[in-house]
Amino acid sequence: TDAPTAEMCKLTENSFRDVNIAFANELSLLCAKSGIDVRRLIELANRHPRVNILQPGTGVGGHCIAVDPWFLVAGDPENARLIRTAREVNNYKTTWVIDTIRRAVDEAAARTSRKPRVACLGLAFKPDIDDLRESPAMQVALALQIQGIDVVAVEPNIMSHPSFELVDLDAALAGADVVAVLVKHRQFVAAFRDGRPDTGQFLDFVGI
Repeated sequence: TDAPTAEMCKLTENSFRDVNIAFANELSLLCAKSGIDVRRLIELANRHPRVNILQPGTGVGGHCIAVDPWFLVAGDPENARLIRTAREVNNYKTTWVIDTIRRAVDEAAARTSRKPRVACLGLAFKPDIDDLRESPAMQVALALQIQGIDVVAVEPNIMSHPSFELVDLDAALAGADVVAVLVKHRQFVAAFRDGRPDTGQFLDFVGI
């Protein structure tokens, strides 16, 4: 095809994915407010032969899906309304995760009368990679740290990070008052296959 169509195709692919993820993330917000298990809901809805809802998460990251839709919005803001809204929904999901963890920290502080520690499980922008670009998990951990919260991070795919104390999973769980699962790394799935840990308040944002 011609060059404009080829360029538009790349932006379209990633915008399509962003819109579909936004639907799942928005469902997770609605379900959280209504006390409904969003993953059970999606499992049931996906039994319909023409329904294929994706899984919600911490937000959307990476150097493509989190970026490319903005080119379409910038090129025609009057008509790229759904694409813009999807971007806003996915960005807001990360803010909602931060606020949810913050409330858990406040509850832990009231319960223990000391400064709680949060274990952030995962920093990469998607499972089982070492890429942190545009990562919503990274945004969550940084935001909590900026708010003065004691944060440790578990990221099995990198050796070190300048902003965080990286620890192994056992050490993180042993010292945490709040455990926030931000990325569905296979190590976390395996570790919690038999259930949640006994220590700390456990917040699973990725459905492990």
